Amino acid sequence: MNSSTPSFSLALIRQRYTPFGGAERFLDRAMGALQQQSGVTITLIARRWQGEVMGLQTITCDPPGWGRLWRDVGFARCVRRQLDQRSFHLVQSHERLAGCDLYRAGDGVHRVWLRERGRALGWPSRLATVLSPYHRYVLAAERQLFQSPRLRAVICNSRMVRQEIMDHFGTEPDKLHVIYSGVDVEQFSPALRARFRAEVRQRWSVPPEALLFLFVGSGFQRKGVPVLLEAMAALSGQPYLLVVGADRQQAVMERRARQLGLAQRVVFTGGQQSVAPFYGAADLLVLPTLYDPFPNVALEGMAAGLPLITSYQCGARDLIEQGRNGLLGDALDRQRLVENMRLLQESPSLRESMGQAARQTVEPLTLEAMSQRLLQLYQQLLRQ
Repeated sequence: MNSSTPSFSLALIRQRYTPFGGAERFLDRAMGALQQQSGVTITLIARRWQGEVMGLQTITCDPPGWGRLWRDVGFARCVRRQLDQRSFHLVQSHERLAGCDLYRAGDGVHRVWLRERGRALGWPSRLATVLSPYHRYVLAAERQLFQSPRLRAVICNSRMVRQEIMDHFGTEPDKLHVIYSGVDVEQFSPALRARFRAEVRQRWSVPPEALLFLFVGSGFQRKGVPVLLEAMAALSGQPYLLVVGADRQQAVMERRARQLGLAQRVVFTGGQQSVAPFYGAADLLVLPTLYDPFPNVALEGMAAGLPLITSYQCGARDLIEQGRNGLLGDALDRQRLVENMRLLQESPSLRESMGQAARQTVEPLTLEAMSQRLLQLYQQLLRQ
């Protein structure tokens, strides 16, 4: 940190820290960049975490509770007690908690997610959502967060989320800062293809010459695996699909793949500590998500030179120029998804040019660029 920047203490709040989560990978990258600066002390406040959290002070907030409602309520109360007992220059929350200085809206706007989810559900499920004490709590917590007089800045990971916050909460535009997650453009690069293509395909029984679609993510329902399986069944030829991610519904999705006659061509790998090799093995990245503020997966896949097929409900649409570096469609428009997948299936030259354009698009979005944007925002808040 340069001499003009004061030393400061930063509290980061994230309820559950897992190496497979996109938000956690943002935290990893942000903390790694900040720890390279002298004078920054970082404390992680979490209910639990997996793996090592190097170089950080940690505070555990894991009061007893039953069910997700009381889990979230208990965590919020515990965090407030900890903040009352300690002093930090800045408190940055990745959860919907009122009383923070800085909130990263990495999960987007809950009411928008419920709206999009409702489009895919039948009326009994929509009614259950309306009556759910948990969703009512989250909606209230979200409203209190954005109404909090202490809230000084919001980090939005896409322009899509920034607009949603303005539309639903009337938050002042100058409080809303779009800071894209950074991507390691050296680790995620087209060179992964030569290194991992043959190895990964052999391990997961994908023929060397087969066209391979790739899906990476947890939360299969939210991120569109059901419609992706239907689209795969509608394609001619023998394309393959790797579904990389941990999800409690994996067995259900595997059964659905068998029902669609895809058992031999759709492979579920489960959660993986490192996803980089899978980008090297694939030809295309497909994320037909119902709602995703901005998945790190999109940045990683594009950096690896993969064209991206995603939805208008994904914040990665910020980066997509239709037909140049990726393709877009509505999350529930199965026919458009089939058309987009078929277009790139049938044109190797278009896949190649779009993959190169995708790489060029994300090259400026480095970890260093992200950390500098964060530091500039912290400096601005500290000066205030």
